[in-house]
Amino acid sequence: MIYLERPEDFNPKFEIGSCFLKRDGKFLLLLRQDHKPEGNTWGVPAGKIDAGETPAQATAREMAEETGYSAAPKDLRFFRTGYSRFPEYDFIYHMFFLNLARDHEVVIDPASHKDFRWVTPAEAFAMPLIGDLEDYIKLFYEADTL
Repeated sequence: MIYLERPEDFNPKFEIGSCFLKRDGKFLLLLRQDHKPEGNTWGVPAGKIDAGETPAQATAREMAEETGYSAAPKDLRFFRTGYSRFPEYDFIYHMFFLNLARDHEVVIDPASHKDFRWVTPAEAFAMPLIGDLEDYIKLFYEADTL
Protein backbone atom coordinates (compact mmCIF):
# COMPACT_ATOMS: atom_id res chain seq x y z
CA MET A 1 0.00 0.00 0.00
CA ILE A 2 1.27 3.47 -0.82
CA TYR A 3 0.74 6.71 1.04
CA LEU A 4 1.32 10.23 -0.20
CA GLU A 5 1.93 11.54 3.30
CA ARG A 6 4.18 9.79 5.79
CA PRO A 7 2.03 7.72 8.18
CA GLU A 8 2.58 8.41 11.89
CA ASP A 9 3.77 4.87 12.66
CA PHE A 10 5.93 4.64 9.52
CA ASN A 11 9.33 3.01 10.12
CA PRO A 12 11.28 2.78 6.83
CA LYS A 13 13.85 0.03 6.47
CA PHE A 14 15.41 1.72 3.39
CA GLU A 15 14.86 4.37 0.71
CA ILE A 16 14.59 3.81 -3.04
CA GLY A 17 15.33 6.18 -5.90
CA SER A 18 13.46 5.46 -9.13
CA CYS A 19 13.12 6.95 -12.60
CA PHE A 20 10.44 6.95 -15.24
CA LEU A 21 12.70 7.04 -18.29
CA LYS A 22 10.32 8.29 -21.01
CA ARG A 23 10.53 8.20 -24.80
CA ASP A 24 7.90 8.59 -27.53
CA GLY A 25 4.94 8.27 -25.12
CA LYS A 26 6.34 5.15 -23.44
CA PHE A 27 8.51 4.43 -20.42
CA LEU A 28 11.15 1.81 -19.73
CA LEU A 29 10.51 -1.33 -17.70
CA LEU A 30 13.16 -3.88 -16.72
CA LEU A 31 12.47 -7.57 -16.00
CA ARG A 32 14.17 -8.71 -12.79
CA GLN A 33 16.18 -11.93 -12.76
CA ASP A 34 14.45 -14.86 -11.06
CA HIS A 35 16.96 -14.96 -8.17
CA LYS A 36 16.40 -11.27 -7.23
CA PRO A 37 13.81 -10.22 -4.63
CA GLU A 38 10.43 -10.15 -6.41
CA GLY A 39 12.11 -11.97 -9.30
CA ASN A 40 10.48 -12.26 -12.70
CA THR A 41 8.59 -8.99 -12.20
CA TRP A 42 8.91 -5.73 -14.11
CA GLY A 43 10.08 -2.45 -12.62
CA VAL A 44 11.41 0.96 -13.58
CA PRO A 45 15.13 1.64 -13.14
CA ALA A 46 15.48 1.95 -9.36
CA GLY A 47 17.50 0.94 -6.35
CA LYS A 48 18.40 1.53 -2.75
CA ILE A 49 19.98 4.80 -1.74
CA ASP A 50 23.45 4.30 -0.29
CA ALA A 51 24.75 6.17 2.76
CA GLY A 52 25.85 9.66 1.75
CA GLU A 53 23.83 9.73 -1.48
CA THR A 54 20.94 12.02 -2.26
CA PRO A 55 17.88 10.44 -3.89
CA ALA A 56 18.84 12.03 -7.23
CA GLN A 57 22.43 10.74 -7.02
CA ALA A 58 21.24 7.21 -6.23
CA THR A 59 18.68 7.30 -9.04
CA ALA A 60 21.26 8.48 -11.58
CA ARG A 61 23.70 5.77 -10.42
CA GLU A 62 21.07 3.02 -10.56
CA MET A 63 19.85 4.15 -13.97
CA ALA A 64 23.40 4.00 -15.37
CA GLU A 65 24.02 0.57 -13.80
CA GLU A 66 20.70 -0.89 -14.94
CA THR A 67 20.26 0.68 -18.40
CA GLY A 68 23.63 2.03 -19.51
CA TYR A 69 22.11 5.52 -19.74
CA SER A 70 24.10 8.20 -17.91
CA ALA A 71 22.49 11.39 -16.69
CA ALA A 72 23.65 13.91 -14.15
CA PRO A 73 21.54 13.98 -10.98
CA LYS A 74 20.65 17.62 -11.75
CA ASP A 75 19.08 16.51 -15.06
CA LEU A 76 16.57 14.21 -13.36
CA ARG A 77 13.23 15.88 -12.70
CA PHE A 78 11.74 15.18 -9.29
CA PHE A 79 8.10 14.05 -9.29
CA ARG A 80 7.28 13.14 -5.70
CA THR A 81 8.03 10.91 -2.74
CA GLY A 82 5.73 8.07 -1.72
CA TYR A 83 5.63 5.87 1.35
CA SER A 84 5.24 2.14 0.78
CA ARG A 85 4.05 -0.26 3.40
CA PHE A 86 4.36 -4.01 3.17
CA PRO A 87 3.51 -6.44 5.98
CA GLU A 88 7.23 -7.09 6.59
CA TYR A 89 8.62 -3.54 6.22
CA ASP A 90 8.12 0.09 5.18
CA PHE A 91 10.23 2.04 2.68
CA ILE A 92 10.42 5.50 1.13
CA TYR A 93 10.09 5.71 -2.66
CA HIS A 94 11.48 8.80 -4.44
CA MET A 95 10.23 9.22 -8.02
CA PHE A 96 12.06 11.07 -10.76
CA PHE A 97 11.56 11.19 -14.50
CA LEU A 98 13.61 11.98 -17.55
CA ASN A 99 12.29 12.69 -21.04
CA LEU A 100 14.62 11.33 -23.71
CA ALA A 101 14.68 13.37 -26.91
CA ARG A 102 16.07 10.49 -28.95
CA ASP A 103 16.54 6.75 -28.92
CA HIS A 104 18.96 5.28 -26.44
CA GLU A 105 20.47 1.82 -26.63
CA VAL A 106 19.45 0.06 -23.43
CA VAL A 107 22.25 -2.07 -21.99
CA ILE A 108 20.99 -4.18 -19.11
CA ASP A 109 23.13 -5.90 -16.50
CA PRO A 110 22.36 -9.62 -16.98
CA ALA A 111 23.13 -10.29 -13.30
CA SER A 112 20.14 -8.15 -12.32
CA HIS A 113 17.76 -8.06 -15.29
CA LYS A 114 16.90 -10.33 -18.18
CA ASP A 115 14.85 -8.13 -20.48
CA PHE A 116 13.52 -4.62 -21.06
CA ARG A 117 10.55 -3.06 -22.83
CA TRP A 118 9.32 0.41 -23.66
CA VAL A 119 5.62 0.37 -22.68
CA THR A 120 2.56 2.53 -22.21
CA PRO A 121 0.86 2.50 -18.82
CA ALA A 122 -1.91 0.27 -20.21
CA GLU A 123 0.66 -2.23 -21.47
CA ALA A 124 2.45 -2.16 -18.11
CA PHE A 125 -0.75 -2.98 -16.20
CA ALA A 126 -1.01 -6.26 -18.13
CA MET A 127 2.49 -7.29 -16.95
CA PRO A 128 3.58 -8.77 -13.61
CA LEU A 129 4.89 -5.64 -11.86
CA ILE A 130 7.07 -5.32 -8.78
CA GLY A 131 5.03 -4.54 -5.64
CA ASP A 132 3.26 -1.14 -5.55
CA LEU A 133 4.55 -0.13 -9.01
CA GLU A 134 1.05 -0.17 -10.52
CA ASP A 135 -0.05 2.44 -7.97
CA TYR A 136 3.05 4.56 -8.62
CA ILE A 137 2.49 4.39 -12.41
CA LYS A 138 -1.11 5.52 -11.94
CA LEU A 139 0.01 8.35 -9.66
CA PHE A 140 2.68 9.48 -12.12
CA TYR A 141 0.54 9.33 -15.23
CA GLU A 142 -2.52 10.92 -13.60
CA ALA A 143 -0.32 13.95 -12.93
CA ASP A 144 1.67 13.67 -16.16
CA THR A 145 1.40 17.01 -17.85
CA LEU A 146 5.18 17.07 -17.81
